Amino acid sequence: MKSTFSRQVSTTVLILLMALLMLGGAFRVLVGQYLEHNTHDQLRTDAAALAELVAAYEAAGDLDHENLRTNLTLSALVSGADTVVLDSRGQVTHCSDAGLQCRHLGLTINPEFLDLVYTNGFNIDSGSIPELYEESRYFVSVPIRSHQTGSNIGIVIVSMPMGDTQALMEGIADIQVTVSLLVILVAVVIMSITTRNQCRPLREMAQAARDFGHGNLKARVRTGGHNTEEVDELAMAFNNMAESLEKSEYQRQEFVANVSHELKTPMTTIGGYIDGMLDGTIPPERHRYYMQIVSDETKRLSRLVRSMLDISKLQDRGGIPEEKKTRFDMEECIGEVLITFEQKILAKNLDVRVDLPEHPVFTRAEKDAVTQVIYNLLDNAVKFCSEGGELGLKLCIGGNKIYTTVSNEGNTIPPEELPLVFDRFHKIDKARNRSQEGWGLGLYIVKTLVCSHGENISVASRDGKTEFTFTMPLVN
Repeated sequence: MKSTFSRQVSTTVLILLMALLMLGGAFRVLVGQYLEHNTHDQLRTDAAALAELVAAYEAAGDLDHENLRTNLTLSALVSGADTVVLDSRGQVTHCSDAGLQCRHLGLTINPEFLDLVYTNGFNIDSGSIPELYEESRYFVSVPIRSHQTGSNIGIVIVSMPMGDTQALMEGIADIQVTVSLLVILVAVVIMSITTRNQCRPLREMAQAARDFGHGNLKARVRTGGHNTEEVDELAMAFNNMAESLEKSEYQRQEFVANVSHELKTPMTTIGGYIDGMLDGTIPPERHRYYMQIVSDETKRLSRLVRSMLDISKLQDRGGIPEEKKTRFDMEECIGEVLITFEQKILAKNLDVRVDLPEHPVFTRAEKDAVTQVIYNLLDNAVKFCSEGGELGLKLCIGGNKIYTTVSNEGNTIPPEELPLVFDRFHKIDKARNRSQEGWGLGLYIVKTLVCSHGENISVASRDGKTEFTFTMPLVN
């Protein structure tokens, strides 16, 4: 399996190589075309001038004069091009090569070539002329027109070897290869550094994931620094996921520990009393008393299991179905629940303050669930309200929501405990006695029921007063 580093480096090198090859190829074509065009223009200018020179010597009747050969030689030395003059039969009569023993003199070219030059007025080509030159050359042929008769009396062929141009092109190719190799080398070095820096946080994330999988729930990935925006977002997402999993694992462990603790005490009590009655430790006249304790503890265990099952059902269905919701009066529902607490309120001599509108306030929800929410909140408020303290119930309307508040006077909940009061099995008073029959599930059930309606619940505690407020939709 290829690494990100090798893939990025190989891809970059391939792209650079293709770009350099295409750019170098295009540059070579353009330079070659320019040199060829420029050479042909120069040769054509020289050929036209030399054709006029030869025509002038022909008009003076002095074609065999030494000055003509000298001028042709000087022209070749200045321009670097060779010149041959052919008569009307295609035979070479003059050549720019120094001396009288030029190998071109007396050679004859194909008559068809003469006709082509006469017909077109000139001829530009590249390649070789077997009759004159074996190597490849750029050459231009121009007819020589007599000043006296205006007829064609021969042609001038000016040519230049292609070797110089090819050598220049080969030099350009060598430079291109050298520059390409240097560019690719620099690119590989830069990409190596950049890619390693980019891959480092990915490797850290992989290592953190492995550590997390091996039980190190504190494993996290560094953010910021030289990370790119995308890598930083991935690192933050990983850290958020890790924190969420750590919290879930903590809650799971706490849940198991709390369930074990809550089940162990009543089961130990039940087992102890039953064993005591069986082995005679508890006398027969006390059996009824202890059997009542066993019955109470059994009922407590049954309520715990039932509460946990109800919570599981609510979480599984993901909310209250619309067909189970009905329209009912929230004031009436609050009144019905409040009546059930009459004996407990009187037992603690509580001062009940009820603030309800003078008209019905209707909502649409599952009535049994809302009744359970109000019951649990009132039960919690009565339980923790101080002796002779104030118990409050308030209902108000805001926008399209109904706000129901249950309050009580008593010990203030510490600020660090407020975010945890709705967690299951969480107890603010860790040492409260068993007579309070608290499991730490009441408020968790409340929040689950409220959230299953798509609504919210909040808690505030200050100056010896605690308030729980939840919302329900307002309907006409």
